[in-house]
Amino acid sequence: MNIAFFTNNYLPNVYGVPMSIETFRQEFESLGHKVFIFAPNFPGYSDKNKNVFRYPSLDIDIKFRLPLGIPYSFKIDKILEDLDIDIIHSHHPNLLGSVALKWAKKKKVPLVFTWHTLYDQYTNFVPFLPAKFAANWIIKRAVKYANQANAVIVPTESVMPIIQKWGVRELDPSTSLGMTKKRIIPIATGVVESEFLNPDRKIVREKYGIKDDEILLLLVSRLTAEKNINFLFETVLEILRKNEKTKFMLAGDGYLLSELKAKAKKENLEDRIIFAGIVARKELKNYYVAGDIFVYASKSETQGMIITEAMYVGLPIVAVKAPGIESLVENNRNGILTAERKDEFVLAVEKLIADEGLRKKMGEESAKIAREKYTSKICAQKLLEVYKTLIDSR
Repeated sequence: MNIAFFTNNYLPNVYGVPMSIETFRQEFESLGHKVFIFAPNFPGYSDKNKNVFRYPSLDIDIKFRLPLGIPYSFKIDKILEDLDIDIIHSHHPNLLGSVALKWAKKKKVPLVFTWHTLYDQYTNFVPFLPAKFAANWIIKRAVKYANQANAVIVPTESVMPIIQKWGVRELDPSTSLGMTKKRIIPIATGVVESEFLNPDRKIVREKYGIKDDEILLLLVSRLTAEKNINFLFETVLEILRKNEKTKFMLAGDGYLLSELKAKAKKENLEDRIIFAGIVARKELKNYYVAGDIFVYASKSETQGMIITEAMYVGLPIVAVKAPGIESLVENNRNGILTAERKDEFVLAVEKLIADEGLRKKMGEESAKIAREKYTSKICAQKLLEVYKTLIDSR
């Protein structure tokens, strides 16, 4: 099968969408399929993969660097004209997403669209426009795009009712490419198991002076507003004040970093709050396994790949109940879901701090769920089945 991915966000960025694309690409290619990737040019970065094709871009850096693809290229049009493609998979509804739609129609192949983002939660990245206006505009365009696709992938089931309420049709009326009964299909991005072989808890704990009898609360995340970082940080400050043998590690970077460091200093908790920065992918497994409880408060996820990774290494999760996360964390089985209230979140974390047996039990359940449902091999097979059904129904 020859598969074409179109994305507005790709390597060297290592956020959710690029990592999802890379995970599926690697699994598909290991099974003998060909994957072509069409993405914006990222100045200063060279691809090692000969099947990556870059559109011209504007090098934009608003809160984080994300070159915007210009969806016109005579050179790439010629490449696409000559390529034998069985299916096109778009990861965004605009810019290069519009190119994906055009070429799906032109080549008369199915179009799959992954709804990666709760767009109303990301309006802080749209400058000069009122948040409500920006959200409505983005959602309206995404819904229109989704309704032109033959299948819409959502990373978790909890996203389905949200996009249906916004106007995405679950059943596809007849189109030029035929008809599919169920268009909205939940398929997560799985954990690449080879990346998590033989993690070593001691490496990170020794590096940062975390003692054996200290509980480490861990967050792996971009430190930006849509991740609800300020709520989480303020809540964890309260936990640290009340629980002396507890530390907090934040692995990640973002425009809120300096503000968070200033708060830690103001509270005289610099020695118990560890800002680890961006962690290399190959080292990340050792950071996960160094933790005792994974804490998360984002309400903007359609999945939250870091949650499945934390689960895979056997961490109990305490998180704000929100779309995406509530499909992964089974409340009181492998973690605790709370309302966005400091008192509830504090009580949940303190319950696990106080009960080593419960931490261990929930951690074991996390690992079990991740291995049964959320490995990259399992998820890739599900997506390939969608592709095959669409191709066969042409």
